[in-house]
Amino acid sequence: MKKILLVLSVLSCTENKSENIPAMNNAVENAESKISYTRFSKGQNMLDAIYHEQIKNDEYLKSLDEKITSLQKEGNQIKNMYDEILNKSSEYYLNAESEAKSINDSVLRKEILNLVKRSSDNNDLKEKKLRELFSQVYHNNQSIYSQYSAFKIKKTLPEIEKYQTAHPLNTDSLDYFIKKQNALLNELKNLK
Repeated sequence: MKKILLVLSVLSCTENKSENIPAMNNAVENAESKISYTRFSKGQNMLDAIYHEQIKNDEYLKSLDEKITSLQKEGNQIKNMYDEILNKSSEYYLNAESEAKSINDSVLRKEILNLVKRSSDNNDLKEKKLRELFSQVYHNNQSIYSQYSAFKIKKTLPEIEKYQTAHPLNTDSLDYFIKKQNALLNELKNLK
């Protein structure tokens, strides 16, 4: 019973002393830089949160960000429109071939299958060019994204470095805490 009271006493002292150590604030939100970080309310990752805080007062960068977002949306809309056209054509040729194969008259069946194949082949030539253009659009999107990502990283690195300077990784409090833990461990080991 004395051992339990001693352990509880030591733990309560440890809890009281830890209250005297200043609590770590959300360091990013309290960084001593000109930027206020509020990413959690926006659901952003840290890089994007810092970048969006930086562009708040920069009309050119805001405009650039809007252009990129707008271009992405427009590209998706155009691709969806063409995908619908391609899918309908593809579905039509599958249906037409299937239906033609069900024709009983072998001469008529062969004639209709040839008509469907010729039309399908002509369409494939048109689609080939379209697919090449899709490939170019995809490549351009990747290049734009890569360049913009590189720019955002270059733009935000100085801010995170300012934050790190304002919040150095001083280990004194951890060293002190570990000493307290070790003292308690030794005391517990020596209990009989």
